[in-house]
Amino acid sequence: MSEPMISIQGVSKFFGDFEALKRVDLEVAQGEFVVLLGASGCGKSTLLNLVTGFDKPTSGRIVVNGREVNSVDPHCGMVFQQYALVPGLTVLDNVAFGLKMKGMGRAERNDIAHRFIDMVGLKGFENKYPNALSGGMRQRVSIARVLANDPDVILLDEPFAALDAMTRQVLQDELLRIYEQSGKTIVFITHSIDEALLLSTRMLIMSARPGRIVTDIRNDLPMPRNADVQLSPRYNELKSQIWETVQAEVMRSLEATTR
Repeated sequence: MSEPMISIQGVSKFFGDFEALKRVDLEVAQGEFVVLLGASGCGKSTLLNLVTGFDKPTSGRIVVNGREVNSVDPHCGMVFQQYALVPGLTVLDNVAFGLKMKGMGRAERNDIAHRFIDMVGLKGFENKYPNALSGGMRQRVSIARVLANDPDVILLDEPFAALDAMTRQVLQDELLRIYEQSGKTIVFITHSIDEALLLSTRMLIMSARPGRIVTDIRNDLPMPRNADVQLSPRYNELKSQIWETVQAEVMRSLEATTR
């Protein structure tokens, strides 16, 4: 049996006296598309920040592709809800930015950047600046930049939450296409049960704080997840199962804040 791509072993995280995560144990296999669901404040973003090395656990350990994470890990690529592009750089230079920081020559890094700009459907926009792009296009640039750096793991923290419904659906389809082409391991945070069902191979529901994994569901819906799949009895069965668990954890979270 192969080693997991991500191994989270007994991880807890305190911020002062506040316990954000409590003994989280989780393994993610290479090539999985894992979606984290849970009430606001349950520690989803905290967990992703620990995996990528932006922060350190209070206890426990995290291993990515056989390497323990002790600092910011270049083998993890992060896509945030906010686009985090450099305003003064073109699309091409934003996508190539990480490769430039690694010391790669201009011709080579531009060739790689062009490939991923094409992959996210932005061919012809290479010389545009972020302020000339829509929100959805900016997020495509963010995804292309992460892909260009060829990380082992791609982490996405509610990347489509600020987009309108139609753009969000288009980018969900694009992300699935990129996932199938790249074979990358993906961990994705969302508050949307439908988004989780459309994208994931596996869904993890986190408890009210302190966060821990309370439900682990394999998503056995067939691809592509078109309208027929979304209207199927299995889709509704999974949606109801997830909602019941999430609703219970949301109520626990609300009760905890009123004590």
